[in-house]
Amino acid sequence: MKHPKCLKVSILLVAILFTLNANAKDVKVTSPDGRISVLISDAGGSLSYSASLDGEKLFSQTGLMVKLQNKSIGAKTKIKSAKISSVNEILRLTVPVKQSNITNCYTKAALSMSERYAIEFRVFNNAVAYRFILNEKDSINIVDETFNLKPADEMAVHFQPTGGWGSGSESPYISCMLKEWKYEHDMSVLPMALSSTKRDLHLLISESDLRDYAGLYIKGNGDKDCLSGNLVPYYKKWELFWDRGTVIKELAPYAVRTIGKRSLPWRYVVIADSKGILEQTLTAQLAGKCEIDDTSWIKPGQVSWDWWNCKSIYGPDVNFKPGCNTETYKYYIDFAAKYGIKYIIMDEGWAKGTFEPFEANPNLDLHECIRYGKQKGVGIILWLTWICVERNLDKIFETYEKWGVAGTKIDFMDRQDQWMINWYERTIKEAAKHHLVVDFHGAMKPAGLEIRYPNLLAYEGVRGLEQMSGCQPDNTLFIPFLRNAVGPADFTPGAMINTQPEYDKWSNQNPSAVGTRAYHMALFTILETGTQMLADSPTQYYKNPDCIDFLSKVPVTWDETHAIEAKFGEYLIIAKRHGQKWFVAGICNGKEKVRQFNVPLTFLASGAHQMTIFTDGFNAGEQAMDYRREVKSVTNTDVLNIKMVRNGGFTAVIE
Repeated sequence: MKHPKCLKVSILLVAILFTLNANAKDVKVTSPDGRISVLISDAGGSLSYSASLDGEKLFSQTGLMVKLQNKSIGAKTKIKSAKISSVNEILRLTVPVKQSNITNCYTKAALSMSERYAIEFRVFNNAVAYRFILNEKDSINIVDETFNLKPADEMAVHFQPTGGWGSGSESPYISCMLKEWKYEHDMSVLPMALSSTKRDLHLLISESDLRDYAGLYIKGNGDKDCLSGNLVPYYKKWELFWDRGTVIKELAPYAVRTIGKRSLPWRYVVIADSKGILEQTLTAQLAGKCEIDDTSWIKPGQVSWDWWNCKSIYGPDVNFKPGCNTETYKYYIDFAAKYGIKYIIMDEGWAKGTFEPFEANPNLDLHECIRYGKQKGVGIILWLTWICVERNLDKIFETYEKWGVAGTKIDFMDRQDQWMINWYERTIKEAAKHHLVVDFHGAMKPAGLEIRYPNLLAYEGVRGLEQMSGCQPDNTLFIPFLRNAVGPADFTPGAMINTQPEYDKWSNQNPSAVGTRAYHMALFTILETGTQMLADSPTQYYKNPDCIDFLSKVPVTWDETHAIEAKFGEYLIIAKRHGQKWFVAGICNGKEKVRQFNVPLTFLASGAHQMTIFTDGFNAGEQAMDYRREVKSVTNTDVLNIKMVRNGGFTAVIE
């Protein structure tokens, strides 16, 4: 079956052309609902704009320009003309991790500038976005792109420090007042956010349609209460670190070498309250169209994962030594088949060596496992380092397709320079040719490539459960508002041994995770990815049959997402629909001993529904393993009375 690349319906387009005189003149662009207005100005020969909500100024960006090695585009500029138009369309994605139908409604301003370049603004009901459109004759070297954002009022900032130009985006989030974030402190990867100190209003900052370009990092300038951006410079010379990461030996005097006639990536700012941040889809709305004609083979789904649980399987049916061997992986396949889990991952150790992707270790009959998996309806995903893929890109995916491998998990890129951004695209394009799904681990944030090539089911770029005791609910509560707000994230939830922080003693033999049982189960509904991994061992899930029976049925794609309650970085309650079933879940951090919520079920259709719900048990504030399961009938007039303890949560399915 042929699937449409990107279906768009109900398109309304109205255009007005303004020709401006030689004197500076502002261009005003208003969102379709009239609440957000953007005032663009070329006063003083420099392009800038300010954004307001309901007539109140929120922020401004000044000196918009692209710096080349020999000149700056936009340094002395005038607006020649402005074409204003309106667009209202529906986007339908191949892998909808938040909404199956995205309403893409905005006002567009296409500005022609005096220096033979253009800039396009899009003003949505919840965001402002812009991008440069260059018109240079030859190839160019871009040194940097100015990004200076100043809020109108005092704001807090939430960011993920990089520690340098290379970053796997796995460090904990930092929150502070913007005036306290100085240039000498760490830069931040995108996404990042600013929060009003007066009300529940946030500015989520990121980029989309990032291709043949460098990623943008953000720095604070606390003395001026503003942010500034820097493109990741080009790695002129580099070498591998432990055969995995990158050591920079020399940086080029530019960030991007590219053609002169092209569009640059979108820079966007979402303007929303906490619930609106959870529901928005700006990265997908600004991304390019899907470039795969037939997407019917792309199958998102859950994955049984061996690495976090250290293959710690045991019991009367385990009469072999667990490890990277045939018996162990057949055991994982049997578990996946029993619960309808689509894939298993063979993580580090399956291959004979780091740079040997075509030969398994002597204890593993890979082809027998692939055959056995196919027989059981379970696909095999193989872990690889990115350098191993790069050295064998001409044949690795072709070979895996012939073998019957379902996909790959590719690790340790940890970079956002132009070369690596292009590597992501070359790799996912080659994988698509051979019908392989991909999970990029040790990776950057989503920036549109996953929309153009939806066989890219997930990126890591998040501090997930693989950080063991370094993964705390106080940090995880920021993920839905930041990292997951821009696209799918490979967090790897599902721990069955649960603790409160003061009792946490992680071990290889019986790995545990901080947060209550209900909290960890809720993550399956809350965290968005095309490859939701069950991090714990089959043994632990077999010991908890009511939990795994529930978790294995939580979808990874959603038709609707509605935030019910939310406070940025502290708690959230969300309802998601897949087909005729609704999943409702909530989590909170450890700042309060107990939180009480009333959750109306007005999103349900009329009539009686059956609800299965897991909640924090009476003693879960101390004994995190304590939970309650209840099955009862509900209607759309009912209100759930929910109690979440510290680092707690709840999760339910209503059908």
